[in-house]
Amino acid sequence: MSASWTTTRGQEIRPVRRAAGASLASNESGEQARTSTTLSVIVPAYNEQYLIETSLGRLRILGESPLLDRIQVIVVNDGSSDGTAEAIARFRESLQTEGTDAKISWVWVRHERNSGKGAAIRTGLSHVDTELVVIHDADLEYHPSDLLKMVEVFLSEDADAVFGSRFMPGGYKRALFFRHALGNKLLTFLCDLVCDLNLTDMETCYKMVRADLLKSIPLESSTFDVEPELAIKLAKRGSRIFEVSISYSGRTYKEGKKINWKDGVRALWAIFRYATSGRIYTGDEHGSAMLDRLNRAPRFTGWMADVVRPHIGHRVLEIGAGTGNMSLHLMPRSLYWATDINHQYLDYLCTLRPTRPYMRVGYTHAMEATTFPQAQRFDTVVCLNVVEHVQDDVAALRNIWDALEDGGRAIILVPCGPRLYGSLDEVLGHHRRYTRAQLADVAEQAGFRVEEIVKFNRAGVPAWWLNACVLRRKTFGLGQIRMLNALTPLFRLLDPWLPLPPLSIIAILRKEKKEGQASPADSAATAGSGADAAMPCT
Repeated sequence: MSASWTTTRGQEIRPVRRAAGASLASNESGEQARTSTTLSVIVPAYNEQYLIETSLGRLRILGESPLLDRIQVIVVNDGSSDGTAEAIARFRESLQTEGTDAKISWVWVRHERNSGKGAAIRTGLSHVDTELVVIHDADLEYHPSDLLKMVEVFLSEDADAVFGSRFMPGGYKRALFFRHALGNKLLTFLCDLVCDLNLTDMETCYKMVRADLLKSIPLESSTFDVEPELAIKLAKRGSRIFEVSISYSGRTYKEGKKINWKDGVRALWAIFRYATSGRIYTGDEHGSAMLDRLNRAPRFTGWMADVVRPHIGHRVLEIGAGTGNMSLHLMPRSLYWATDINHQYLDYLCTLRPTRPYMRVGYTHAMEATTFPQAQRFDTVVCLNVVEHVQDDVAALRNIWDALEDGGRAIILVPCGPRLYGSLDEVLGHHRRYTRAQLADVAEQAGFRVEEIVKFNRAGVPAWWLNACVLRRKTFGLGQIRMLNALTPLFRLLDPWLPLPPLSIIAILRKEKKEGQASPADSAATAGSGADAAMPCT
């Protein structure tokens, strides 16, 4: 859903995953539950002159549902060579003469030449301005009333995507094409194998997804192989995918069915291609694609966690938590706030909360003091690979200083070595790399006492220098990341002895205790104060 993030100054920052105008109601526990939402329907159309008018007319049933406040139908004529354009024109005229539901708006787009279903979806997605989006083929095989069953899942569950399955019990389907069914089940099995999911119908047209999530995924396929691509990339993003049973009225080739064995071969190739691909984020200002690749080295993350864990207290604020890779290593704690400025990351962090009652999720920007949790002070602030992203690092550290109780610690990891600054730093949005003296000076200006500055990851310097400074690459290859993960145990042993500068430095900073103030241990009883005020992700 379009993430709409609301901030209550001085209290918890609450993420509300809903579109502007979406209706909310209170349930028995007093929490707000969604009762309606908004939906875009992308209709790719190619040579469907005899069916498209009826198919589009069927979508009017969506306007009758109280579950949908607004519906946007985006029709993409994908370079049809028959009378599809004329049929669409007749339907548009009928809307003007007969009128249409006020909740439904129509967008009409045309490709000059046939580019394929995936290309039509990309075109349609550029026009989407609703909370949810779904694909609806221009034939009569699928039934729009089933879309309302899928919408209900988004309103009752914390879903990222809902697939309409033709093979789950519950709906009806026309009996056709045994060999096609076998091929579909084989492709679904292979997709499940690479995704570690248990989908029953990967090839279904009815895939409903949160619009902001789908827009953040780079769709590369232009034909029917967009189906496995979308399923695999949603799985790689850690999306919460649900299935509901739908009805299916398949058609024969004489009735206009277009998919054939060549599309099955393309789908098979797509499964293997996207199983090994790391392109699951579009380019953004957060460097999400690069960070996702670095997160594919869990042993390296574990090494970093082992270095900082001895300095972690009981009430922790983590700034720049990303998708929680480090958070999971440092939890559980009495209270653990995982925060970030990337709404996609915050949505994902919310999915970690149900089994972790001590965990809170919120939007916190290091440069904006009002976005810090205001109701309490923490004994530890963890800020890894964040300070180098902000213009005023002293101001950011002062905000962290304010968030700490007297005697509390800040753990700050930054990239080391100004001479190593290169293309990878630019992609990640780094303003600078630090020397130990520079980091210590910035920390002292912010009011901290420097307890220790730890050198970390000398072994990574040659690879960084080669990729960022010599080859000027924009990302690490997946092979390099896998090698990093495999060699991390060896790097841990050799790192203290290597005659190289560190790639990163970790500062352990102390907020000096003031005279007459209670010690951090004395305030342990307040650990639940933030938890009592906290509100759940919805």
